[in-house]
Amino acid sequence: MKKYILDFHVVENRHLHELYSLLILRPVEGSLPDILPGQFVQVSIDNSKTTFLRRPISINFVDRTNNNLWLLVRKAGDGTRALCDKKEGEIVNLILPLGNAFSIPPQGASVLLVGGGVGVAPMLFWGAELNRLGFRPEFLLGARSAKDVLQLDEFTGIGKVYVSTEDGSLGETGLITANSVLSRHSDYIYCCGPAPMMKAVAKKAREVNAVCEVSLENMMACGLGACLCCVENTVKGNVCVCTEGPVFNINELTWQD
Repeated sequence: MKKYILDFHVVENRHLHELYSLLILRPVEGSLPDILPGQFVQVSIDNSKTTFLRRPISINFVDRTNNNLWLLVRKAGDGTRALCDKKEGEIVNLILPLGNAFSIPPQGASVLLVGGGVGVAPMLFWGAELNRLGFRPEFLLGARSAKDVLQLDEFTGIGKVYVSTEDGSLGETGLITANSVLSRHSDYIYCCGPAPMMKAVAKKAREVNAVCEVSLENMMACGLGACLCCVENTVKGNVCVCTEGPVFNINELTWQD
């Protein structure tokens, strides 16, 4: 797909949580380019004395009706903190769309989308697209407590939602990887979150004989395969996650049960 370097206006900055902001962006000129669920952007961090490289952010949602792009950002360092502090009307420069996309399952397949923490971000766009294509997606969301569950209303508007919280304040008590829904058969499981969580979900997927794809969150600098920061070992050797991923079938990875 063609890549673009575009300026976006900040239409709105919704502070969802002390650690998370939802940036709603609109191109300064023209319409959004073609974007697929699972792809990401590289965001320029302007006026920062400590952040010189762009930051990779998953695409949370594409609102074609309003020509808006959603980015769900977690404060993790100076760069993402600067993004979370963006004000309405400010300009953000993006390189997009980057990476590959989730694969579309066959019609009639049962699909479960699993997101832990900020890993829920790509699942909203993917779930909405699956819904548009005639599927009935189900979601499993994990967080420490009820207040940490992100975008619950948006997910509920698309499909059935299951929740795990570590303190038991919402849904099942415990880690997301222990949720009972993972022991039920699903034809396809899609997952994004911390690496240990994704590896545990991959193991569950094998147990129920489900096709499983994961969206890796390796450290990235360029997003174009030049810097080699995001290299992942696969059955075909080392590859750049930013160009060959971020979405991989678990059978492509060297993860062990």
